Amino acid sequence: MSSSLPRILLTGFDPFGGESVNPSWEAVRALHGKRLGGHLIVAQQLPTEFARSLHELKAAVREMAPAILLGVGQAGGRQQLSIERVAINVQDARIPDNAGAQPVDEPVIAGGPAAYFSTLPIKAMLAALQAHGVPAEISNSAGTYVCNHIAYAMLHLAAKRRGMRAGFIHIPYLPAQAAKRHGLASMALADVVRGLEIALRTAIATPLDDKLGAGKLD
Repeated sequence: MSSSLPRILLTGFDPFGGESVNPSWEAVRALHGKRLGGHLIVAQQLPTEFARSLHELKAAVREMAPAILLGVGQAGGRQQLSIERVAINVQDARIPDNAGAQPVDEPVIAGGPAAYFSTLPIKAMLAALQAHGVPAEISNSAGTYVCNHIAYAMLHLAAKRRGMRAGFIHIPYLPAQAAKRHGLASMALADVVRGLEIALRTAIATPLDDKLGAGKLD
């Protein structure tokens, strides 16, 4: 890999909740080593564990100093790519993580702000995905599990590093996963990979976000 190109750190998770696969990692690793808009994508798998995921994320950011930090996570039941607008400073785990930890009403970062907004151009990313026929939405909740934990941590780290932008995208089940769940929504891996590439190209090319309506009534 070239050492001169600015980095995009793209993270996915290992399987959790009894699954044998996590589509976030499958999609992310498909883009590892790809050059995009003068940037180099570096994929890293994070453990679905509150404590260790944060430790490994911090180490990767220190090592790479990426220009863009994008986390990807599985959100079973969602029907499209969900570009997260906000991450909140709370851990409230409905199920234990892969290390058996199940924090309730604990902060991600003690003393940190209540929430962070994505610093990626989420509206421009949404418009680009829809223009290319990739189902996508703006989401206003990344949950309270390890995905939100990492989304918040990414934005907290980016807030302390000049020039670094960060955000998070949730993706649906893969078809093989959804088939075991009586027809829950899914998305083919190739479409997820294409969507992430479109989103990243847009993020690289868009320093100032578009002003587009994408709100929800519920």
